Amino acid sequence: MTTPKILAFAGSTRTESFNKKLIHIAADAARAAGAEVTLIDLRDLELPLFDQDDEAAHGLPPGALRLKELMATHDGLLISSPEYNSSLSGVLKNAIDWASRKATPDEPALSSFSGKVAGIMSASPGALGGLRGLVHLRSILSNIKVLVLPQQMAISAAHNAFSEDGSLKDTKQHEAIAEIAVRLAVVLKKLNS
Repeated sequence: MTTPKILAFAGSTRTESFNKKLIHIAADAARAAGAEVTLIDLRDLELPLFDQDDEAAHGLPPGALRLKELMATHDGLLISSPEYNSSLSGVLKNAIDWASRKATPDEPALSSFSGKVAGIMSASPGALGGLRGLVHLRSILSNIKVLVLPQQMAISAAHNAFSEDGSLKDTKQHEAIAEIAVRLAVVLKKLNS
């Protein structure tokens, strides 16, 4: 049985992002379930705002090529998405947009996403915990050929939700986030067998 490979990231660049804390919890749970997890920070990719004229003139920027390379070598995605103005963050949407572009004319459409399985989650100071953003993220991913697990979790009042060590204070919430990651690892193992 092939070890499932999962690419994990948060849709935020903020150093103390609640979603970066959340994705660490999920990544640890996926590793404990037997998956190989690559945790990245979108900030490190230095992705410019998507500009089709710039793409036509210069091709994909190095960060977009790196993201596509990572996605090509991973079976699944773990994404923790902040909610900005009732939707996903511009940072996350921009990364998705760049990864959806072809690096070469003969590359199949949406090759970075097609056949992937994703687990999604969010954390927000608001009362809904980023739930409205997850609705949009699920729709986008589904439309670009990603199978999104039905389980998801939105952590509300995120400014009070985390302990100093980065874990969630509420053990049921912590277990729910871990369960998404474990479920992703299990599904990928079944698909790879």
